[in-house]
Amino acid sequence: MANRVDAVAGVEPLAALIRASTRALVFTGAGISTASGIPDFRGPHGVWKSSAPIFYQRFMADPDARVEYWERSVAGAEILDAAKPNAVHRAVVDLERAGKVELVVTQNVDGLHRDAGTDPDHLVEIHGTARETECQACGERTDPVSHRESFTETGVPPVCHCGGILKSATISFGQQLREAEVAKAFDAAPRSDLVVSLGSTLSVTPAADIPLAGAAGGAPYAIVNRGETEHDGLAQVTLRIEGDVGEVFPQAVNAALG
Repeated sequence: MANRVDAVAGVEPLAALIRASTRALVFTGAGISTASGIPDFRGPHGVWKSSAPIFYQRFMADPDARVEYWERSVAGAEILDAAKPNAVHRAVVDLERAGKVELVVTQNVDGLHRDAGTDPDHLVEIHGTARETECQACGERTDPVSHRESFTETGVPPVCHCGGILKSATISFGQQLREAEVAKAFDAAPRSDLVVSLGSTLSVTPAADIPLAGAAGGAPYAIVNRGETEHDGLAQVTLRIEGDVGEVFPQAVNAALG
């Protein structure tokens, strides 16, 4: 059973785990980006609660679904474009530059880990990125700005020069994860000597199985989240900190590297 503590009491135990680690697997969810102005997805007031998802199969088959999708894309672009990395993203970079990170695996599609300076070679965006548009036929990736502008002017969902359907380079509901990214994450997990899950409810699989794969290899497993997670109470969890990840994690990293 994990040692469950509040935010204040959790900083030093987490710092001690980080201090002893040289190959941490850092797993992040929507809770780390709320301080950057991006709404949580599955929290009490999250996007999941306010709008039904558009499934990939419907998006591909139904022109009306593609119109709805691009309407949402345009509406959400202002929030995404205004978002900047916060203290949690910067603390992850500090750990990486200190030589203590095996891999950063994020469920987030906001691109803020990259913006903060995380090395792309040490990053898996398991659910893709909203910072690019991807053709569903030829796979070409392009900047989404011109596509949003075209849709705003015409109301017609954009298409690739090859004629293929365009969507954000994110993994939509019902769409398969990219095998190479999944494999990279699961390959890194057993090499880690610490697993830290930050701001995730750990309710979406197979992504949520990645931290458990690291713990199965014997690595201590710490969870920092405000609100319950699906891994609470599991024997693999070493430390469970209930509280604001933006308060806990940067302090713990500073203490560990200080």
